[in-house]
Amino acid sequence: MVIKAGDKLPDATVTETTEFGEACPVGPQKLSVAEQAQGKRVVVFGVPGAYTPTCSAKHLPGYVQSLEALRAKGVDEVWCVSVNDGFVMAAWGREHGAIGRVRMLGDGGAELTRKLGLDTEIPSMGVRSRRFSMLVEDGVVKQVNVEEPGKFVVSNVETMISQLG
Repeated sequence: MVIKAGDKLPDATVTETTEFGEACPVGPQKLSVAEQAQGKRVVVFGVPGAYTPTCSAKHLPGYVQSLEALRAKGVDEVWCVSVNDGFVMAAWGREHGAIGRVRMLGDGGAELTRKLGLDTEIPSMGVRSRRFSMLVEDGVVKQVNVEEPGKFVVSNVETMISQLG
């Protein structure tokens, strides 16, 4: 069942790192999604994969570039979630100037993605997330935008900003 407005954000463990060693990101920390969302207004967007074309050219850069506009509308944090490990998410985030701005959360085992009902099987990639965006306030989903396969129309930052009023 796909998550919908009014639902409580399911708890799952994701990973995040914002620190880097000489060769690669430092070991990611495990985080509880429910704990991280408590008391915050969060925009979450999910992508099929780090370093994939639309995700790298449009989705992540749009949210990074529009962070101040989102904050002006009362958003406390922006999360990028993908079925990748925390090391990959950190490296991808660093390349796009997202570290310290957009939280780059690895959902390596697709636990969160499955609990959201947004998992899909992509040939040659395996289980991945459908492309989506959502607004979460104090752990409750207020808005959900799920893309049709192969599309990038409703989960972009422009749509989210317009929905924030």
